[in-house]
Amino acid sequence: MTAPPFLMQGDPPAAPDWPRLVAALEAGHKAPRAEIADVFLGPPERTLLSRAARIPGMGSGVKSVTVVPENAARDMPTIQGAMLVFDDDTGRHLATLDSALVTNLKTVADALLGAKLLSRPDSRRLLIVGAGSVAETLAAAYPVLFPGLEQIEIWNRTPQKAEDLAQKAAGGPVPVTAVSSLGDAVQRADIISTATMARAPVVLGEWLTPGTHLDLIGAFRADMREVDDAALLRAKLFVDSRDTTLDHIGELKIPLAAGVISPTDILADLYDFASGTPGRTSPSDITLFKNGGGAHLDLMIAFALVETTGHT
Repeated sequence: MTAPPFLMQGDPPAAPDWPRLVAALEAGHKAPRAEIADVFLGPPERTLLSRAARIPGMGSGVKSVTVVPENAARDMPTIQGAMLVFDDDTGRHLATLDSALVTNLKTVADALLGAKLLSRPDSRRLLIVGAGSVAETLAAAYPVLFPGLEQIEIWNRTPQKAEDLAQKAAGGPVPVTAVSSLGDAVQRADIISTATMARAPVVLGEWLTPGTHLDLIGAFRADMREVDDAALLRAKLFVDSRDTTLDHIGELKIPLAAGVISPTDILADLYDFASGTPGRTSPSDITLFKNGGGAHLDLMIAFALVETTGHT
């Protein structure tokens, strides 16, 4: 019997097949609704997090990672782990995947799908807020699904990091420049993709212009936000998964608790879109898509990777 593959971060092609990964997320949300569960073990400073999912007819998987913040001082990754993927019929172990690989591809494909569903077809200017590894992947991935883009701008709290990323991303199909004024950049952007570690809002609703699409990636904890209440109140609100965002991520959890917005203001998630719920209804709509992730999204991407190895 052929051994299941073990795919690490450097194993896939240098240029991921973004249309195929986005299509995998779309197809996965047309399948029966996933079962998901998370388990946290250990103290906050040394946590084992396991996220499991099963999609009937597809399969199941569990991604387990250790989170050890003090590893930064040891010049080691603070998050390390792997994902196991299993066949739904037989329970056969199909693959072991590097957790960082799955998470990176899932996160960006999720953002691309949200923008595909909600941004204006004539969007020309992309603003990336942040300059980390996710921002770098966004700069490479967005032009693949949005060939009409004419300009990518990058802003970061540390200007030199924005300059460094702009130089690194130069030479692609779309010009990339670093910008110093976030407010001005927000006002001229058609799509704004935020990938920061901010705990307080960095993008303000008063800066937004009609027709903008907000792609919010960074906030992933209950104390984190990237946009303010004004942005939420001006926008039509959408999420990738109600189950992983409303009660877990500060971007929505905090304003929901304060009564700024209500659960009914969340117009759709990806399962709703797959069932035909409309997204943008006017070119002047401001749309906001919160990328919260979830084990079911990891599983959809994992199966897309496993299929390329011929082990399904």
